[in-house]
Amino acid sequence: MTAAIAIKLLAVLVTASIGYVAGRMKWLVIGTPGSDAARVLSNVAFYVFIPALLFRTTARLDFASMPWRTIAAFFVPVVCVMLAVYAWQRWRGPANPAVPTARAISVAFGNTVQLGIPFTAALFGEAGLAIHIPLISLHALIILTLLTVLVELDLARAAGREGAPPSLRRTLAVTARNTLIHPVVLPVLAGLGWHLVGAPLPALADELLATLGTAVVPLCLVLIGVSLSQYGVKGHLRGATAVTVGKLFLLPASVLVVAHWGFGLSGVPLAVLVMAAALPVGSNALLFAQRYATLEAEATAAIVASTVAFVATAGLWLAVLAWFY
Repeated sequence: MTAAIAIKLLAVLVTASIGYVAGRMKWLVIGTPGSDAARVLSNVAFYVFIPALLFRTTARLDFASMPWRTIAAFFVPVVCVMLAVYAWQRWRGPANPAVPTARAISVAFGNTVQLGIPFTAALFGEAGLAIHIPLISLHALIILTLLTVLVELDLARAAGREGAPPSLRRTLAVTARNTLIHPVVLPVLAGLGWHLVGAPLPALADELLATLGTAVVPLCLVLIGVSLSQYGVKGHLRGATAVTVGKLFLLPASVLVVAHWGFGLSGVPLAVLVMAAALPVGSNALLFAQRYATLEAEATAAIVASTVAFVATAGLWLAVLAWFY
């Protein structure tokens, strides 16, 4: 691992540590001592900064130049693993209907920006970034949108079991409404609509959205630390360990198999895809858990554990990939 990547990894951990200190010192608590600082930060990120980032990213996508075959080689196995985790967790029948999607996103959603960009740039240069950046642009669009549909459908079913069972039409209508009127899906759809119109973003709007978008990464890293101080990890290490193993081993192994033997990739394209899959759990897993009030402590522990473990597992995967050059 290069010095630049090690410094970036250390910066991630230090920023989260600042959030932990702020949480322990109650710097973010005003008024009621039991106020939920982590949820407040999560709501700010989910309702203000992330929508701005998603809208701007989607509206500026250049679909004509996207390497679609390489993108498919990444997202086909990622979505398959994500749906397998979701199905397995749903089969176990958890009390909270949001648990399956919360665990699925932790296994599937990586830290592709804060760690992924410098990691790819340092190891693979411009050729690697040309593949990695399109993955980032579709990462949230595909994973968050699909999981939002699934969790809203599960919540609608659960609500039906608790009260009068609604008709299939009503269940689908409630799911569709809650999915569309959502701080992740709605800005993505709005961005796609703007892109289809073909009009450039006005300079002021573009600057405003860019400014709001830059707050996502530091805010989410601080949120991880605050959540760690607020929820702790006691009683959640087993689940966090399972998620970490799935994220750092199962997911990149699946991408390696499908991308190489299914799509015929090798060399730099294969390495970029596998290392993107091998990145630690991203902060959106915590935001998703916060949104649906489930597994917040486990998601926090998984982010921290996978980020620390990435120091060792990154070298392991690079050694494996050396056989495919």
